[in-house]
Amino acid sequence: MDLKNKVAIVTGGAAGIGKYITLELAKRGAKVVLNYNRSAEAAENLVKEIEAFGGEAFAVQADISKFSDAERLVQETIAKFGTLNILVNNAGITDDALILRMTEDQFDRVINTNLKGVWNVTKHAAKTLLKSGYGRIINISSVSGVMGNAGQSNYSAAKAGVIGLTKALAREFAGRGVTVNAVAPGFIETEMTKKLSSEVTEAWSQQIPLKRFGQSTEVAYAVAFLASEQASYITGHTLEVDGGLVM
Repeated sequence: MDLKNKVAIVTGGAAGIGKYITLELAKRGAKVVLNYNRSAEAAENLVKEIEAFGGEAFAVQADISKFSDAERLVQETIAKFGTLNILVNNAGITDDALILRMTEDQFDRVINTNLKGVWNVTKHAAKTLLKSGYGRIINISSVSGVMGNAGQSNYSAAKAGVIGLTKALAREFAGRGVTVNAVAPGFIETEMTKKLSSEVTEAWSQQIPLKRFGQSTEVAYAVAFLASEQASYITGHTLEVDGGLVM
């Protein structure tokens, strides 16, 4: 699954699952633009890590919930590398609360980043992707968008919206050979899930057929596959990387 000479953007690509996606694409030969909002130090460290094994990457600060920032991200990518082939819409936030306690601001912030942000970056990247001769869009959704999750009405709605957006864009772009797919991670071992109590972790693990949380690398492998030539006949699909949680 060689991605040599392909140019990729990974939003939220400096930390969490995004870091491992960035690394995996770079290891497969892609030139990677890793977008970050506040994680400047992490972004620069990741660029150095990629350069250390002979890869090519650079970091761009942008708040993808802002239309103009998303435009600048794409413009800087094209100015640096001349084209764009792979877009991984990974950036996302959580701000959980039961709906009786959730504020309008909590709802709007999550929707604006996790759903509108995907639309913003894709809107600005679309023309170049369609002309590139090789186009892949991979949107990171969540099992919360497939099955819902109490206390996450904002997050579940946004991630379900990402799946709908993925299918609509897959139909729009199919005629030009650009595929659009989603990856829906389940419970993955990240800094966020490490904050869960052992009781909560054990309770969820018992509901997962594989009886464990996933690794960020396992999500990254799925993204790399969908970005590859081997996935050229897959579009409009949501690949659940969840240990069988929502089968």
